[in-house]
Amino acid sequence: MLRFAPSPTGDMHIGNLRVAIFNYIVSKQRNEGLIIRIEDTDKERNIEGKDKEILEILDLFGIEYSQVMYQSENVRFHTAMALQLLVEMKAFNCFCSTEWLDKKRDEAKNSKTAYRYDDACASLPHELVIDNENPFTVRIRKPLEAIIVKDHIKGEIKFEPNDIDSFIIMRQDKTPMYNFACAVDDMLSDISLVIRGEDHVSNTPKQILIREALGYSKNIEYAHLPIILNDDGKKMSKRDDASSVKWLLEEGFLPSAIANYLILIGNKPPKEIFNIKEAIEWFSLENISKSPARFDINMLKHVNKEHLKMLDAKELSRYVGFADVEIGELAKIYLEEISTTKELKSKIKLIFSQKEILDELKESADILTKAIKSAPYFDEYDDFKNYIMKESGLKGKNFFRPLRVLLTGSEHGPDIALVYKYIKNYIGEIVK
Repeated sequence: MLRFAPSPTGDMHIGNLRVAIFNYIVSKQRNEGLIIRIEDTDKERNIEGKDKEILEILDLFGIEYSQVMYQSENVRFHTAMALQLLVEMKAFNCFCSTEWLDKKRDEAKNSKTAYRYDDACASLPHELVIDNENPFTVRIRKPLEAIIVKDHIKGEIKFEPNDIDSFIIMRQDKTPMYNFACAVDDMLSDISLVIRGEDHVSNTPKQILIREALGYSKNIEYAHLPIILNDDGKKMSKRDDASSVKWLLEEGFLPSAIANYLILIGNKPPKEIFNIKEAIEWFSLENISKSPARFDINMLKHVNKEHLKMLDAKELSRYVGFADVEIGELAKIYLEEISTTKELKSKIKLIFSQKEILDELKESADILTKAIKSAPYFDEYDDFKNYIMKESGLKGKNFFRPLRVLLTGSEHGPDIALVYKYIKNYIGEIVK
């Protein structure tokens, strides 16, 4: 079983989507189920409706899953297992105040050393722990031996005992900390492989320590994906518009193209343009680069254009507000000069909108408009052009410049004869 575990605390980041896509692909390759686990235990940061938005995005990208679960539903198990660790003396109650711990952190910072909890409460007498009415957290005892993680992408990573202190697993309000809830949930769901971002690398030995303390012997594999960088070579953040999946979709990038690009970067695919189903045939975690991947919006535009070209005419027409094969074919003409459905929609909208005519073209445009409105239907552009030219008495630039504007809303663009082929049935609506 694999899992994708997003938090409902904001818009889905492209890094999270990449994790979801990779989990989906590998679950299909291994013929294992994929669980969507909404990690909602941090109630103060949760945003209402974000869980549904996450699921809608996954559905839009064709990511199939066997189950949706909410981490908050497992709190009773988290509590029970924390109590088990306390009974077995593998965890202890910590009465250190927040102020005291902050003071210790400041001291470590000033001395330029890594902060580690000093186990001040690790050996308190039993009677003091039982009779103490002060608020407390629960900490798991630090490891005595090194913890080794064999990562599918990063290789072997070794964590010495001093790298991990006796960290908190239950807050004062008796809600679980992230690492504890995550480790327990992975056990309960029988997870076999965890694919996630490399910002979780430091969490992995803690989660292994928790499972081992609970007597869980099954080995869980790991693969930590390198981060995605922006144009400045820094980690993409919420300040980067392109980091939001929602923004990319609103800008007119197809789900299939976004998925293609996120699989492509930092990878060694057999070809540049593909869909997720094709990727299932050849994808391998071992081919993912250990180095961060740089997000290139121009490359994404190129990939998106190629995916737009693969759409049939009727499907393409829906992206520009129609359900008409002819409009779809018209849209295909513009694919050479645009990269997104948003740009494409603006081009088609110009054709059917009220035209803005330059003063220098207004007189000629008025003459042409009258000629076009009185013209019979012509199947061929040359017949239409010859009739309008004769009726208007216009020639050369005085004819072709305003005609293009009247028919397309722009002075520049594809061959007007090719455009006419697909708009001839709409001439009355176009030239108002």
